[in-house]
Amino acid sequence: MKSAVLVFPGSNCDRDLAVALERATGRRPEMVWHRDTSLPEGLDLIAVPGGFSYGDYLRSGAMAARSPIMQAVIDEAGKGRPVLGICNGFQVLTEAGLLPGALMRNAALTFVCKDAALTVENNRTRFTNAYSAGETIHIPVAHHDGNFQADADTLARIEGEGQVVFRYACTVNGSANDIAGLVNAGGNVLGMMPHPERAAEPAHGNEDGRRLFDSLVGALAAV
Repeated sequence: MKSAVLVFPGSNCDRDLAVALERATGRRPEMVWHRDTSLPEGLDLIAVPGGFSYGDYLRSGAMAARSPIMQAVIDEAGKGRPVLGICNGFQVLTEAGLLPGALMRNAALTFVCKDAALTVENNRTRFTNAYSAGETIHIPVAHHDGNFQADADTLARIEGEGQVVFRYACTVNGSANDIAGLVNAGGNVLGMMPHPERAAEPAHGNEDGRRLFDSLVGALAAV
C-alpha cells in the first residue's frame, strides 16, 4: 500500500503517523509538504496528521485547509481515493468541506489528554473492517477543539446513513451524540479526533489503533 502523509507548519504527529503506516504496510509513506501542488502518483491512501497546523490561528485547521496541497487532496477524494484525517487532520477535512460539521472548543474549555473508550458504531467501512460492531476500544485523545457539532438535519442524516463510525463511550468533549469519528457519504474519507497511531504497537499499552491501519491494508488487498 502506497501512502502519503501531509506536513503543515505546526504538524507534530506526522512522523508518528508515518511510523504506524510503515508498520502496517511495510512501506515508508511519502511525506508531502503543504506548499506542494501535487501528490505522488499511485497513492492508495492520503493521511492528514494531528498537531497544530499554522498554530491554530483563525480556527483549527482553517488555514491548512487552504494550503496549495489541499486542492489535490480534494480532487483525489472526489475520485474515491481514501483519505484519513486524525485530530487536527479531522479539523482540516471539515474546513475543506470533505466532511460535514465543525470541530469546536471542548465544552469544558480545557485541553483533554487521556485514553478514551470508543464504541465502534460501523465496522462496514474500509477503515473499520478489522473491528467488531459494538465493541469498545481504547484510543488516546489530545485536543482542545474536538467538540463535533452540526445542525440537526446534518446529524440526522449522518446518523441515519451510518456515517458515524466511532462514538465516545463516555462524554469527552461535548461532541453532539458523542461522535468521535465519521466518514463522508462515499465512505472513502474518515475524520476522527482520537489518535490510532498512538495505540498501534505493544509499547503504547494497547494496539486497538493498529486495527484501523490493518483494516485499510485488508480492504485495499481485496480490491
